[in-house]
Amino acid sequence: MTESCHAWTAEPSSWVARFAGLIAPGGTVLDLACGHGRHARFLEAGGWRVTAVDRDATALAGLAGHAGIEAVEADLETGAWPLGGRRFDGIVVANYLHRPLFPRLIEALEDGGVLLYETFMLGNERFGRPSNPDFLLRPNELLEAFAGRLNVVAFEQGEVARPKPAMVQRLCAVRGTGPILLP
Repeated sequence: MTESCHAWTAEPSSWVARFAGLIAPGGTVLDLACGHGRHARFLEAGGWRVTAVDRDATALAGLAGHAGIEAVEADLETGAWPLGGRRFDGIVVANYLHRPLFPRLIEALEDGGVLLYETFMLGNERFGRPSNPDFLLRPNELLEAFAGRLNVVAFEQGEVARPKPAMVQRLCAVRGTGPILLP
């Protein structure tokens, strides 16, 4: 996704903050297309070991000195998958959409692993960027992409006011069929 989504904020997404507790304590988390690392920092502070991936070396440089964060510079859209066969207890994707990665996200989850995904959907063009339909989810698209392959814990779509007005979809899903203690 090449369009800038919104101004950087240090606060984690309320969606990520709400469901992060479902990720195994002390486990490994992939923060995909992490930008400046707001979620990587939040997760590290919660005791998780984080692999933060982004193509922007300048943004990743801000994560230097965080012992619990491994920063990986990689272009997820044109390069090879940078993580080999590694699997994670949690994967966070916020404000990023590259549909060909959907199957890879499922493969990269450990059994019991949690996928937290939040990004823009059609209708966001009235608020600004992203406005290109290629970078906007269709109604129910996240749900349809992962239902039946992961156990969907929560899904919502609609307008949000924070951190700025936008149209979003949000998904929390778990790999496997075991019981889930909701937050």
